[in-house]
Amino acid sequence: MLRVLMILVPLALSIYAFIDCITTEEKEIRYLPKPIWAILVLLFPLVGSISWLIVGRDRARTARRGNWVAPDDNPEFLNSLKGDKAKGDRLKDDRPKGDRLKDDSASKDDPANDAGGEQRREQQEQLARWEAELKRREEEVERREKGSGGGGKGSGGGGKGTDESPS
Repeated sequence: MLRVLMILVPLALSIYAFIDCITTEEKEIRYLPKPIWAILVLLFPLVGSISWLIVGRDRARTARRGNWVAPDDNPEFLNSLKGDKAKGDRLKDDRPKGDRLKDDSASKDDPANDAGGEQRREQQEQLARWEAELKRREEEVERREKGSGGGGKGSGGGGKGTDESPS
């Protein structure tokens, strides 16, 4: 078992040091150029790997560089959101209180008073046109089915108008 460890530990160390060497940015490498460090690690696995880990890489610079932080964990980003919210609240509250109350109640009743009221009204008109067109087509299909006497959509009935009998 000890013989296996005597082979595996230096091999693992060499592999780690070589991969670390080739993935390290050029500006973080000290004393020798990157290709020379890679050759040293490959030619002298134990000594080259240990020397790379101790003196080859500027670990302090890597630690100072900092890693990427998710927006919800980044204090600068969160502070900028607070600033944006406060700025929006100030702009909204610049109006006199009576005007704010009147505008807020009017905007709830009339969609045209909202910032996107014009667009919303156009969308509602388009929706009403689509509903009217759909209703017209359904009535037309229903009239055709009644007019054909139940044989319009297959012989077994199943159509909307074939199950209903005129009274």
